[in-house]
Amino acid sequence: MGKRVLVTGGAGFIGSHLCRYLLAKGHEVLCLDNFFTGRKSNIDELVERHDFELIRHDITEPILLEVDWIYNLACPASPVHYQYNPVKTVKTNVMGVINMLGLAKRVKARILQASTSEVYGDPLVHPQTESYWGHVNPIGIRSCYDEGKRVAETLMMDYHRQNRVDIRIARIFNTYGPNMLVDDGRVVSNFIVQALRGEDLTIYGDGLQTRSFCYVDDLVAALYRLMESDHFAGPVNLGNPCEFTMLKLAELVLELTDSQSEITHLPLPEDDPIQRRPDISKAKSLLDWTPKVQLREGLQQAVNYFRQVLEG
Repeated sequence: MGKRVLVTGGAGFIGSHLCRYLLAKGHEVLCLDNFFTGRKSNIDELVERHDFELIRHDITEPILLEVDWIYNLACPASPVHYQYNPVKTVKTNVMGVINMLGLAKRVKARILQASTSEVYGDPLVHPQTESYWGHVNPIGIRSCYDEGKRVAETLMMDYHRQNRVDIRIARIFNTYGPNMLVDDGRVVSNFIVQALRGEDLTIYGDGLQTRSFCYVDDLVAALYRLMESDHFAGPVNLGNPCEFTMLKLAELVLELTDSQSEITHLPLPEDDPIQRRPDISKAKSLLDWTPKVQLREGLQQAVNYFRQVLEG
């Protein structure tokens, strides 16, 4: 039987894909967004559906709803956006999470918190397992997000221990695909948009720093499996364990866009991690999940999307 599901940040990049996935699974979806980084265009074709409801709301303010599941995805996720108003970012991750946990407690809903690989900071352990506590600068320019998400995890655990709230925690690693913003500021969208516009691709540092890139369809499937799983087993890494340098990514984007753009180098931003790759052993054993979409295939989908947006 279908659930009544609240998706906060549901008009955002990952949230919009999750809303579609849930509807396809036969659930009723309440999409909540304050439209800071979310876009109505991401969910345009869903608004007329009888099993979909759009609510304009900011989770830093309480809300009363009757739901079975809560996916809390509300929070800007790229440095450009979460550093624009760092105090608001912290509020979203603290007051917002308290409000969502309070709602879950009142209506006995299961709640999934979208955490992040940023809780590991600039890791001293590679690859990162869920048992690693991280290496985070608490006073840096990224800490509004990094520490905000760490506090969100703390709140989830405390509500679970103190009030028996049924929780799930997903530590999401770099994700990409259609519905990303043109000015998102993250590396995949930056490279593709620059290449399509014929601008230089800007690499920060020497380009040898690494990331792993998970296609959004793979991630959404994992979020669903995690929510469906019958027992809480602590935070779970969700991401693609294949690791690529920024140079390799830039070269692949240039190839797929058939762009004549050059690669230029700029100084590395403060606290930018050198290596980031998830150990997904827990997701494999707990959820029977591994990513299926290869980087070349996923990037081609992202290129097609951004080409359409820029031409439209």
